[in-house]
Formats: sequence, structure tokens, C-alpha cells
Amino acid sequence: MRVFLTVLSMLLLLPLVPVHAEQADPSVYIYINLWQNKLYLRSGSGEELASYRIAPGAVDTPSPVGLFKITQKSLNWGGGFGSRWLGINVEWGTYGIHGTNRPEHIGRYVSHGCFRMKNKDVEKLYPLVKVGTPVLIDGPIMGHERLTYRVLVPGSRGALVKLVQNRLKAAGYYTGRLHGHFDKNFERAVFRFQKKEGLAVTGQIGLEDLVYLGIVE
Repeated sequence: MRVFLTVLSMLLLLPLVPVHAEQADPSVYIYINLWQNKLYLRSGSGEELASYRIAPGAVDTPSPVGLFKITQKSLNWGGGFGSRWLGINVEWGTYGIHGTNRPEHIGRYVSHGCFRMKNKDVEKLYPLVKVGTPVLIDGPIMGHERLTYRVLVPGSRGALVKLVQNRLKAAGYYTGRLHGHFDKNFERAVFRFQKKEGLAVTGQIGLEDLVYLGIVE
């Protein structure tokens, strides 16, 4: 059972570059394919300008999936974060594209959700990407090919939570922000949804609910 999210469906001590310091080039964007463990720099017309192998999140700490943008740039993180950092505006946590001191891990699912690159590769990508550059992350909705779904409970965070929020908002049950947090407001919406639709009223989102919403088959 696989669930796809396609590109169409959807640090205080570091010297960060302010958002207003540079303008994003609207003719380029980053496309990350979690099925291939590769990052592509593409033109607005889809032409491939560069491609690099990456190491995305491990099964217990999967990478985010969806449409985001670069919001931070920083030099010389060092250690496990390598020589460059490109922060991504994921609502439910701190994620980014960065280098690594373990280049032998590239191509494997080993990170805590970020996208690791070889230092020499991220140093090539860094000057080509500006704050505001779109980042399209495509792959299994859970961020790892071995994960099909998880039971969502109060406190859960991630792309699957955001997708369910989107479905419940479209159906009129949820009126909050699409932020990927299973908070009290969203919990109340889940109760309303389950009660009205004749599902088991648990206040959690399990397989039955995901099937009902058409998210998994």
C-alpha cells in the first residue's frame, strides 16, 4: 500500500541570511525525489540544471513531503551538518538541506528528516539557491518507502497530519491552519468528523479514517 504526494497536489547563533537580503529567482526551483534519493535543480520549464544524490530521513525520523521554500542560508555549520545549510519552512519542525561529515551515507535513509548532501555538492548548490526558492518534495506521504501510514494522535506532527487537516477543512469539519500539528482544535474537528460520518469516535486518525478520506487504499 503506497500513498503518493506529487508536486502538483501539493539556530540562533548562526550567521543566517535575512529574508530581505536577496530575491529568489522565479525561474528555478528545487525538486527532491524521495523514491530516487536525489535532489534536482530545475528551471521553471522543468529543465534539469543539476542533480545530486542525497540521504533523507530514516524510517523513525522521515523527511517532510510537500511544497515548501528556502527561508534560511548559512555557512560553515561544520560537524554532522557539513559546510552549508539551506533551511526549509516546514511548519512542524526544523528541516533543511545540508552537508555531512559522513559522505558514505549518501543515498541511504539515515538522517533525522533533513536532506544530507556531500559537502562538495551542497557547496555547488548553495550559490544557485536564494531565500524564497521553491522546494518541491515528492515521494511517499510518510516520507519513507517502508511507511504506509501511522495512527495520528494528539501531539502528532507531519505531512500526514497536514493532509488530513486539508481533507477535513474541505469537508467543513476543521477551520484552523494547515500546519501539520495535531492540536486541540484539530482534535475537536476529528471528533466531529467521526461522529457525523458514523466512524468509531476515538479522537485519533487510524486506518479506517484514512481509507474513508481516500488517503490510503
